[in-house]
Amino acid sequence: MSATPLFLGPAEIRELAADLDIRPTKTLGQNFVHDANTVRRIVTASGVGSDDVVLEVGPGLGSLTLGLLASAHQVLAVEIDPVLAGRLPETVADRAPDQAAALTVIGADALKITAADLPAMPTALVANLPYNVAVPVLIHLMSQLPSIQTALVMVQLEVAQRLAAGPGGRIYGVPSVKARFFGEVSQAGSVGRSVFWPEPKVESGLVRIRRYPQAPWPVDEAHRKRVFSVVDAAFAQRRKTLRGALSGLAGSPVKAEEWLRGAGIDPGLRGERLAIEDYVALAAQLD
Repeated sequence: MSATPLFLGPAEIRELAADLDIRPTKTLGQNFVHDANTVRRIVTASGVGSDDVVLEVGPGLGSLTLGLLASAHQVLAVEIDPVLAGRLPETVADRAPDQAAALTVIGADALKITAADLPAMPTALVANLPYNVAVPVLIHLMSQLPSIQTALVMVQLEVAQRLAAGPGGRIYGVPSVKARFFGEVSQAGSVGRSVFWPEPKVESGLVRIRRYPQAPWPVDEAHRKRVFSVVDAAFAQRRKTLRGALSGLAGSPVKAEEWLRGAGIDPGLRGERLAIEDYVALAAQLD
């Protein structure tokens, strides 16, 4: 069994940041976790084990990375900030030397990562995602890396609630539908502000995606794009009925109505009433 890593506390986080002359920026969504119990909670909730290759996005100073290395077989850490990416291996070697060889740092933008950029195929995604790009990063990685079977990400609490929302609710929208294209989505708890430095102005939440064991629809990129184009159109003007909202995509309101009825959907409904299965059925009408 590997030795327990020395987690980063508030003092260590500030010392590391000062040493690197890091001033956390809102642009990169840099809020560093400094509470060991929160790290342990996230790792436990993720369910990763000794067989997992974990993809971590935005490892920052390494708080969550240390926790993941203690449980996973390998951690692939994608970090856009070259200063942070350069320091992370040193931090891990200093605080978890037994696990240092299991870490690979990839200096890249997570929104541009593909399978070809990674030395191994990840089985899990666990990350404290930057608030400003959380949903695009999550959707991009789930679409580009089908090897990811589970995802547990920390995002702004409101975003976690939207991702996990079901059809018919006020906060159900584009993120809710798109996340469900890949798997079952659920909230996995909330995280207070005090465990971060600097302290964010909003609460955080954990959201989990479990990829469908057997996808109930085609998951190739061309089909995914067709489904997502329908979703985007349906929610572009939320006050419109689907007959009106999809008229541009269909070519006219009349064609939109024919299209909807062909998929067994009432043209008078609005986008928030449809489940992912309905959007897949609509996309099939485009084939």
